[in-house]
Amino acid sequence: MPGWAGEQVPRVDGSHEYPWHCIPFSEYTRGGIELCYPYAHELRISMREGEMWFEGEFENPDVPEDEVPPFRGFGDDYYTYQILLDLKVEEGWAIKTETHPRFYTDRTGTVPIAVPAVLRHWWPMMFFCVFKAPLEGQTHIFRPGEPFLHVSVVQADQKLELTEMTADEAAERELQSRRIYASRATLSADTHWVSSTNTAFDGTYRRLAGAARSVKTK
Repeated sequence: MPGWAGEQVPRVDGSHEYPWHCIPFSEYTRGGIELCYPYAHELRISMREGEMWFEGEFENPDVPEDEVPPFRGFGDDYYTYQILLDLKVEEGWAIKTETHPRFYTDRTGTVPIAVPAVLRHWWPMMFFCVFKAPLEGQTHIFRPGEPFLHVSVVQADQKLELTEMTADEAAERELQSRRIYASRATLSADTHWVSSTNTAFDGTYRRLAGAARSVKTK
């Protein structure tokens, strides 16, 4: 879809490449909850000579009190948004918040940078979320209806332990890699394209992802 991940252009020679063309990135962006700024007025947060400035409809008598965005400084290097949002998950799970993925596609430096956090299931409400302050001369912008936070549900006490692969496992992975490499021309025969910046792309991962989904649903 047109928007922060790029224009809706086909994967054909001469098209400009956009982040949504990358399947691993687009699947990441869909793997969670997107929070959008709910207020009707734009808010700008700037850093000028080491001081944070909040500019918006804070003192306009025509703006109702519940429409005034609840932001404030949090030390010298951060600011908070008193979001008062309750997302309930079952025991054993937690809410993880992080910077919205449009930060990685932005070229203006205006996207808010959320500090990652994990909230346990027993905590009743997300009282506030913390953002990194803009650099000197930069401005973060919250626009009505624009996404500003990415939320996902994760296991609260997931204890991962790295173990070395067995020789058979390593050999199987190596064989898979070699087979994909050797078959790449065939797998991407009708999906290879060169963008307007002379960058080559192919649909090998996309083709295999579709095949894996097809096998899983059978």
